[in-house]
Amino acid sequence: MSITMVKDTAIASKRTSRKEWSAMESTKFEKIHTEIFNDSDKASKIIAQEIAALIRYKTERNEKCILGLATGSSPIEVYAELVRMHKKEGLSFQNVVSFNLDEYYGLDKTDNQSYIHFMHHHLFDHVDILSENINVPSGKIAFEHIAEYCTQYEEKIESYGGLDFQLLGIGRTGHIGFNEPGSKINSTTRMITLDYLTRQDNAFAFNSMADVPRKAVTMGVGTILKAKRIVIMAYGMKKAEIVRKTVEGEMSTDVPASFLQDHEDVTFVLDENASLDLTRFQTPWLVGDCEWTKDLKKKAVVWLSQKLNKPILKLADRDYNDHGMSEILGEGGAYEVNIKMFNHFQHTITGWPGGKPNADDSNRPERATPTKKRIIIFSPHPDDDVISMGGTFLRLVDQGHEVHVAYQTSGNIAVADHEANRFAEFAQQLYEYAAGDKADTKVFDKIFKELNSKSKKEITPVDVRKVKGLIRRGEAISACRYYGIPDSQVHYLDLPFYETGKVEKNPLGKADVEIIKNLIEEVKPHQIYAAGDLADPHGTHEVCLKGIFAALEDLKKQKFMKDCWVWLYRGAWHEYPIDEIEMAVPISPEELMKKRMAIFRHQSQKDGVVFQGDDSREFWQRSEDRNRETAEMYDSLGLAEYEAIEGFRRYHFL
Repeated sequence: MSITMVKDTAIASKRTSRKEWSAMESTKFEKIHTEIFNDSDKASKIIAQEIAALIRYKTERNEKCILGLATGSSPIEVYAELVRMHKKEGLSFQNVVSFNLDEYYGLDKTDNQSYIHFMHHHLFDHVDILSENINVPSGKIAFEHIAEYCTQYEEKIESYGGLDFQLLGIGRTGHIGFNEPGSKINSTTRMITLDYLTRQDNAFAFNSMADVPRKAVTMGVGTILKAKRIVIMAYGMKKAEIVRKTVEGEMSTDVPASFLQDHEDVTFVLDENASLDLTRFQTPWLVGDCEWTKDLKKKAVVWLSQKLNKPILKLADRDYNDHGMSEILGEGGAYEVNIKMFNHFQHTITGWPGGKPNADDSNRPERATPTKKRIIIFSPHPDDDVISMGGTFLRLVDQGHEVHVAYQTSGNIAVADHEANRFAEFAQQLYEYAAGDKADTKVFDKIFKELNSKSKKEITPVDVRKVKGLIRRGEAISACRYYGIPDSQVHYLDLPFYETGKVEKNPLGKADVEIIKNLIEEVKPHQIYAAGDLADPHGTHEVCLKGIFAALEDLKKQKFMKDCWVWLYRGAWHEYPIDEIEMAVPISPEELMKKRMAIFRHQSQKDGVVFQGDDSREFWQRSEDRNRETAEMYDSLGLAEYEAIEGFRRYHFL
């Protein structure tokens, strides 16, 4: 039985076969076999099933199973499922020999950020793999011996007959392993200098960008391509652009992952968000026949307007025909389509996000009644509310609604140590002033010792997290007071999943959902605003949103929920495409300035935040630029011109 047959036995009923996929017209731009799943959980379980089937097949034949393994966020769920199968289904790893792709150079195996620590934490310590069968590149080889060591790593892989299966993730530079742009198709295991963007993406696992190693030891592209079977994963919208370049672009050293196009048995496994930029989803009318749904028509008209730099009402029949969109014209032609689409986008714009009192609301995104609504704005971190929807937030307050703000997490990991040290010193000095000779500063001494400790701790001490959480809480209440929100309408949920003291968080739990449910039941809101921005690099937004969705599912049969509408906003990372916006709230120059001042209240997140991401702008700059760009998009379609616009989508849970 071949490796391919093992693969097909494991997942034939779960995914499109390679032959069927190749024959699909919709994939004609794609040069790598690509499978797309609703979410990463399902995708990861399917991958784990394939690996398990291969392990069992090799066990039956009394053969070693040679696995190439990856690190990073993408394979975590795969490893979790393999651990589950080991514990619940008796999957044994005693015949497995593993070779990891890479390791940071300079990190010892005891370092919490090392990849060997990652592998033991997520897989090796929980299964029965033999320690002598674990191979992870060492980051502590003397520089003058690196070349020899890398050659020996290659030879050891070859001694087992090569890799039966290679699991890969992909970086936003297009790297596989740590093969950065410039890596050649025949490259072998070696030391490499990490790209700035790669180091920036991995900074969240370290104290700062400066602490991220500059070099790594990695298998080469050529080493990877020798594997008999390759599965590469990409999850989340942040990976969408590099996925498209890898799958649809030309093979190039600029995108090392594109060399996978040259492999005879590779599958790219994506969730829906990572697939968004593929031609079959971005512009399916350019691929072939498509089902012209209402949403697809909106997307196509916006695309055509932008491509031709024409307002919607100026698009002509020929414009539609020349771009594969003749099917949407119908009997009325471009004139009827243009009017319908123009009216749709016009009706999304409202200066009354809580509904306009005593007005016809048949063509408005929100209801006119009740005129004064109870509203909850859920904010994953203590600044997402003002960064993402600060103008709408202000408008809701000014228009007399009862606005509650719920900060779902403490946000403590995003406070730098020097900020915590500064506030702790102030608190100590204030305490000593108030207490005089009776002052006992032991608790402060402990905090300062923990803050200034040079040893790297896997878990931030509780006292330090408390100080940092109080800083974020103080900033949040300051911004709310600036907007005129009473303290009684500000809620700190401190969801337990977040409070690990590490960047890595726990899964969403029942306690998290219960806290959210209790607040919704207490307020009985007519509107809920929630962060739908899943591009957050640490996944906190996604977990917080899942918690809200779970709470809504449990509460949906309650009478008050029939009058509750849920609006999703996006944050500092992305905005909704204009064809997906269902409520667009214009922001005046004065309101935009006040929004900026509210963001400034979050001082610990200014002037070089802990988790900056790949955007060097401060959050207030990102927010304003994003809001102005949305307004410019509306203007380019031929609609009214505004200073800035915040966009929302409605979530239907009933």
